[in-house]
Amino acid sequence: MPLLVRFLGTAASRPTAERGVPSLALIRDGQTLLFDCGEGTQRQMMRYGVSFSLEDLFFTHTHSDHILGITGLIRTMALQGRTERLRLWAPRGAGKTLRQCISLGGERTTFPVDITELDAGASLARGEYRIDTFAVDHGPSTSLGYALVEEERKGRFNPDLARALGIPEGPLWGRIHRGEQITLDDGRVIDSAMLVGERRRGRRVVITGDTRPCAATIEAARDADLLVHEATFADDEAARAVETGHCTAREAAEVAKAAGARRLALTHISARYSQNARELEREAKAVFANTTVAKDGYEVELALTEEEAGLG
Repeated sequence: MPLLVRFLGTAASRPTAERGVPSLALIRDGQTLLFDCGEGTQRQMMRYGVSFSLEDLFFTHTHSDHILGITGLIRTMALQGRTERLRLWAPRGAGKTLRQCISLGGERTTFPVDITELDAGASLARGEYRIDTFAVDHGPSTSLGYALVEEERKGRFNPDLARALGIPEGPLWGRIHRGEQITLDDGRVIDSAMLVGERRRGRRVVITGDTRPCAATIEAARDADLLVHEATFADDEAARAVETGHCTAREAAEVAKAAGARRLALTHISARYSQNARELEREAKAVFANTTVAKDGYEVELALTEEEAGLG
């Protein structure tokens, strides 16, 4: 079951000819989750094959470059005859601004739109995975990062050994795989550990939104399969990054290294690097080698891992 991360907009603050403003789609088992919705996101969704049938849209904060696309997206959904509920998730205090965006133009939607404000530390259970929130440091703005965290998976079942032991295929195999101890008709007791390997780790994807380097991101991104971190500036604009509540590429790489993340994708790129981001890539890779500066349309596919749970 692949997990896809598709970058729809990778620019900071304003669109450029090469990059749209922030938005990212995470697609898991046919379900699409959208994170941020900058100006023109609906067109980027069409361009890069992201379905409009999504149910959840998460906002990291309410700066205009992260939210202005919601007005057009909802209008298009209504014109397409949507009737299914759309759920918007955002930091505490964001509801009023989002409602203004939705009502802009005075047209009524054809479907319900729910807005839920979240505090840092909230966790949304979704069956085999959850969405965790954490506080990031974007100056005076109330801002959240999000982590998609899959539950641990069962260990791998050994069917060949089960047959060799004379265990009939069927319900007994399922009980063993679920961790139960069984007793066969001949009196033999079969423990699950004989046939089932160690539990396997789930995948973790962490999305920061706009932020300075912070301990909460490091904690959320521990052993993450992918950390999506903003990298607005290069080293020569480090003072500007501090002033505006953003990061340099090197700082983002230092966060990934401290967290022990497996892969780093940089986004929220200043217009000055829109055509050529090699400087950002070079500075980040000097700290964390497995770094990519994302472009619009860039996609990361994360396969299921066979690693045992709890191992880094």
